[in-house]
Amino acid sequence: MSKKISIVTACYNEAGNIEELYERITAVMAGFPRYDYEIICIDNCSIDGTREEIRQICARDKRFKAIFNVRNFGHIRSPWHGFMEGRGDATIFLCSDLEDPPELIADMLHKWEEGFTLVFPVRRATQESGVLPYLRSVYYWLIKKISDTPQVPGFTGFGLYDKAVMDVFRTLDEPYPYLRGLVCELGWNWTTIPFDKPVRLHGASKGNFLIYFDMALLGIVKSSKLPLRLITLLGLGVSGASFLAGLYYLSMKLLHWNAFQAGLGPLLVGLFFLMGLLFFCLGFIGEYIGVIFTHVVRRPLVIEQERLNFDAPMVNTDKDVSPLDGGLQ
Repeated sequence: MSKKISIVTACYNEAGNIEELYERITAVMAGFPRYDYEIICIDNCSIDGTREEIRQICARDKRFKAIFNVRNFGHIRSPWHGFMEGRGDATIFLCSDLEDPPELIADMLHKWEEGFTLVFPVRRATQESGVLPYLRSVYYWLIKKISDTPQVPGFTGFGLYDKAVMDVFRTLDEPYPYLRGLVCELGWNWTTIPFDKPVRLHGASKGNFLIYFDMALLGIVKSSKLPLRLITLLGLGVSGASFLAGLYYLSMKLLHWNAFQAGLGPLLVGLFFLMGLLFFCLGFIGEYIGVIFTHVVRRPLVIEQERLNFDAPMVNTDKDVSPLDGGLQ
């Protein structure tokens, strides 16, 4: 039997991109007749006509499979649920906005055939403008410095994952994963393919400050305990400095009782500084507690409304789908 390749993509309001994505993927896979393949698209409750576009493709090609969520479950849970549906000998994950070029699938398959378990296309350059590319570079530098394991700069999750990797991922039962750090932490033989990130041609990016901030904090919290240790050291340092400052003011007052007037200025500055520092530390600790809470609560990743072109009902071994899921087609 020929090996099977699962190509997984997640979308939200990507009308105009899905058809082109499908055509470019099928064009690449036409060059690999030795492989069977499927395309799995999970839609996070789009409202712009994306679902109609997906239905049209599903109607004419049974290799194109779809999962429709009952609501928007966020930029991490929905893609991860779709990713876990890849049951092929290798699973390829890419974004549906075409900023991950489908043509790189051919290069990834060649690297996989050479024996690499993971193949990561990494961004060498981007046609984006503004300050975001520079902030992204600073973040990659920071996460590389503080992470407990080596990181892959420029890796966004777009890549090829061998079946052995996918089987391990399913045993982890991650409710809110940070994929970029997860693959580095577990350790496999991997290689990279540099590429230049193209500009989006259709639609608008769904990324905003809150999404990027969430991803950044998730990456820091999941990759390192260093912030907690820095908070401890910072607390010791501020406490020591405050103690020394208190001794200074006390000694000055005792030596120059009538002449020394400290006033309320130092008190107010110190108070607001310590309060700001306190809230900053509590916020970081809260991020770690939030990760623990997510793991303990164990809510379903998504609740499915409908499936298209799946041959048989999925056996719920991963505990990530609600019993309220819609019927399978």
